[in-house]
Amino acid sequence: MTSSLRAGMITLLTFAFATTGAMANERFTANDINKEIIGKRIYLAAPLGGEFPLNYRSNGQVDGTGEALGLGRFAKPNDKGRWWIKGDRLCQQFTSWYKGAPMCFELIRTGDKSLKWIRDNGQTGTARIGSSI
Repeated sequence: MTSSLRAGMITLLTFAFATTGAMANERFTANDINKEIIGKRIYLAAPLGGEFPLNYRSNGQVDGTGEALGLGRFAKPNDKGRWWIKGDRLCQQFTSWYKGAPMCFELIRTGDKSLKWIRDNGQTGTARIGSSI
């Protein structure tokens, strides 16, 4: 391999790794939310293990079920509501969950299909981006 070819490959690999690394810990913009969250099933990591799926439908509806986590013992296991984007934050309001209070989240990319969320009250958690619904 010639030295100029080797230098070119090193430059290309360095750029590829730098670009990939820049994506992690990057805040989602409104455009990112529309492209990567809306129309998908998002799995929130539950504090005691397991995942809590939420469906962000393109018609502005969000719905979820906590049946697999046994949520029915403590609250209504299924609920639906609406979502909207305010600035670069994803907001939602359910019918029953959280007493119907609206809430907004900052989303931060932690990997190709994973994110950290920060709720407007300071609560944090993680989630993974699932398949289209």
